[in-house]
Amino acid sequence: MISRRLVPPVPDDAGPLHALRSEVRTFLFEQRMAGRITPRVDSWVTGWDEQFTRALAARGWLGMTVPIEYGGHGRSHLERFVVTEELLAAGAPVAAHWIADRQIVPSLLKYGSETQKRSYLPAIARGECFFAIGMSEPDSGSDLASVRTKATQVDGGWQITGTKVWTSGAHRADAFICLSRTSPVDPCRRHEGLSQFIVELKSPGVDIRPIVSMSGRHHFNEVILDDVFVADAMVFGSIGDGWRQVTSELGYERSGPERFLSTFPLLAKTAEQMFHGAVPRHPDLGRYVARLAGLHQMSLAVAGALERGESADTAAAVVKVLGTATEGDIAEFVDLLTELPEDAAYRALVEESVLQRPGFTLRGGTNEVLRGVIARGLGMR
Repeated sequence: MISRRLVPPVPDDAGPLHALRSEVRTFLFEQRMAGRITPRVDSWVTGWDEQFTRALAARGWLGMTVPIEYGGHGRSHLERFVVTEELLAAGAPVAAHWIADRQIVPSLLKYGSETQKRSYLPAIARGECFFAIGMSEPDSGSDLASVRTKATQVDGGWQITGTKVWTSGAHRADAFICLSRTSPVDPCRRHEGLSQFIVELKSPGVDIRPIVSMSGRHHFNEVILDDVFVADAMVFGSIGDGWRQVTSELGYERSGPERFLSTFPLLAKTAEQMFHGAVPRHPDLGRYVARLAGLHQMSLAVAGALERGESADTAAAVVKVLGTATEGDIAEFVDLLTELPEDAAYRALVEESVLQRPGFTLRGGTNEVLRGVIARGLGMR
């Protein structure tokens, strides 16, 4: 019986990568001392700070994998992994550029036209162009094949009508890549007839409505598209190839360190509180540190596979399932460890982690659906 490897080989995180880690940590320390960073839970979703994004761009830490000819820095996926991991561990406010840098960049490099690459990639690398994601829809959940947003071909382009939901940052973003149906649904081939389009969010017919969370915060939105015209030049990839493109894009969305480090600032602060005797010591602290160490290796392995140009869809799903479960477990562990911490900053982290926890295993595809993806990748279904 031939065994299938669940996670790719782990690359060596040594030499220049250690020097880069040190450089990023020094930068983050300086930012904290200057009062520009307040560590927070889920900073890649809720921490929108365009000034901080521009500071990263000035360091060359945006568009790192973009070739120099497109305004990027021509660096490796492993180097980008190091930078993003350190930013997340510090709870830095990276939401403004996160989607653009994480998945729009590699998608543009893989499927974008020359015009699209030259239009968007340099601006993303400068920290001047922000994207949202136009996948999820009401009543569709994680079943992207059931999307009902429709694109109809017209003279010179396409008219798009439909609704997208849970679009993080759409009220501030410049554009999103919209998954739409360009052919009628074939019940036997539900994944066919889907296409993607770059939609400028200030276009006529785009209505962005806020979804305010129970905490009173606004980062999610409902985006209603009412006969929005998109020129042929903004067709993303090939018409009818949307399913293959979007599943490739999800590999970047599901495997990164944001899938296990959303509550790391809380865990780090808990360790500090234990050291000072402000909260009771508990052996599970070490257990969660060990789980995170394992997830770091798994996520690094996926980054290595992407660097080699290999498919890592199954491994990305594994990282997402195990990582988001760990994030939620950390939130529950700390919440039950102490009732009302006296430290106001620590208390805010605890409260925020509990509020954000339900979303950890939902976004990027529910863990229940992803277990099916993993089973299929292993040939079990």
